[in-house]
Amino acid sequence: MRKLLFLLLSCVFLARCGVVKKNTSYSDNRSVHVAGDPAEEVAESDIGTTAQPDGDTIVESEKSMEETPADAVVETALTFTGVRYKYGGTTRKGMDCSGLLYTSFLENDIPLPRTSEMLSEEWKKIQVNKVQKGDLLFFKTRRGRAKINHVGLVVDVQKEEVKFIHSTTSRGVIVSSLQEGYWNHAFVKATRPF
Repeated sequence: MRKLLFLLLSCVFLARCGVVKKNTSYSDNRSVHVAGDPAEEVAESDIGTTAQPDGDTIVESEKSMEETPADAVVETALTFTGVRYKYGGTTRKGMDCSGLLYTSFLENDIPLPRTSEMLSEEWKKIQVNKVQKGDLLFFKTRRGRAKINHVGLVVDVQKEEVKFIHSTTSRGVIVSSLQEGYWNHAFVKATRPF
């Protein structure tokens, strides 16, 4: 009975999503480069002026933009920051990486497949230097395994830094940077669900 229980617990541990090793170093210098998108910068044409009846001119701020589905999903995902990791979880009591995305999209009436691997097969791959808010990043965090087992949601892209929200076994739901060595090395591809 103990051997069966040990075997079962070992399988659950090995199948977990988002296994994170601390202080990991790799001998090859792999780097994912993200080029800044000049279109993301505020152009002067986005700033308007309004003449007042008394002749004074008021400078307006950026044009207001309506919230996109990607914005809504990212906003929902960020509300789960700090939720602990739970394999198979999809609630505030605990969630895994694909559970975070599944719940965040579903709360915005967008159904998704439930696992990282199934999610990775849904949309066409995009170049990492083209990622934007709302895109999905996929990772292989287990050495020697060819299977995608971790996913994150892009929450911000500024110049060469891509920030994404995901659920890790050690820290729960957090925002990380694709520039971090571990995630940079484990990165496989990006897709755009919107």
